[in-house]
Amino acid sequence: MNTPDRHISQRRAAWSRLEELIARAAGGIGRISAAELRELGQLYRQACTDLAIARRDYPDHKLTAYLNQLVARAHGVIYRYSASESNPVATFFRATLPRAFRATWPMTLTAALVFLLPALAAFVAGLSDPALGEVLVPGIDFVTDQIRAGEEWWLRINEGPAAASTEIMTNNINVAIRAFAGGVTLGIYTLYILVFNGLLLGTVAGIAQHFGFADNLWGFVTSHATLELSAIFIAGGAGLQLGWAILRPGTLSRRSALVVAARRAVVLLIGCALILVVAGLIEAFISPTSLPFALKLFVSLGSGALLFAYLLLSGRES
Repeated sequence: MNTPDRHISQRRAAWSRLEELIARAAGGIGRISAAELRELGQLYRQACTDLAIARRDYPDHKLTAYLNQLVARAHGVIYRYSASESNPVATFFRATLPRAFRATWPMTLTAALVFLLPALAAFVAGLSDPALGEVLVPGIDFVTDQIRAGEEWWLRINEGPAAASTEIMTNNINVAIRAFAGGVTLGIYTLYILVFNGLLLGTVAGIAQHFGFADNLWGFVTSHATLELSAIFIAGGAGLQLGWAILRPGTLSRRSALVVAARRAVVLLIGCALILVVAGLIEAFISPTSLPFALKLFVSLGSGALLFAYLLLSGRES
């Protein structure tokens, strides 16, 4: 027959471990690792069983009262957010978004290379012969004519910076969404978006360099380039991981792998949209101004440093 003393001797270590995890998670579930969270759930279920046995065999013993409060505390940690975690928006920015970025950084790096390598090749082609650039990007001849004439087409005088920022944000977010959504085509459309935009940027930069217009172009592009390109790379990486989940689901079913990848990709896409909002504001209010190039470069590098410090450091386990 089971007795309270025997029950305590058999289960004491598990209860102590459960108390330890409850104490560590007192500030919120996000303060313990995924493995510890699974352990917490398992220990909680075992404690529930122990409580049921205690209530049946020795309902008036102090062990039953102890298990009752232990189970109640564990339940509160598992099923209710604490005050510090009650705001899902705060949790998203504190942990969910940066962790999703770190979990998918190889795909983001791949997207960056898919964009930058064609951009470099197109720059060399446009620099050596603008006609080659027009072959790489059909329709670029209109921009070539503006560069040749020294026209700074990005100065939206009639629109004003507020209207310009709205248009810029809309366009950039549209590119990010298409790069993300292209993942369902096994990543083929995502690759196309990255390559095309890389060729476009590289060709324009090469042609501008060819006609001695580079200072004007980089004077405009520099301040917002870091954030804008980072968002495109992250969105492209999100799309590529969708395609990879379809092609290589691993131990999961293809459908389950796609669901997991899609949840993470949506988190990244929301982050990209917010990054592009900031980039659009910079592009509208700082990039077209006559501020010194060094100051614009500082804005670009500073904003990029803040972004990646947040993405790489926030939400890590203590």
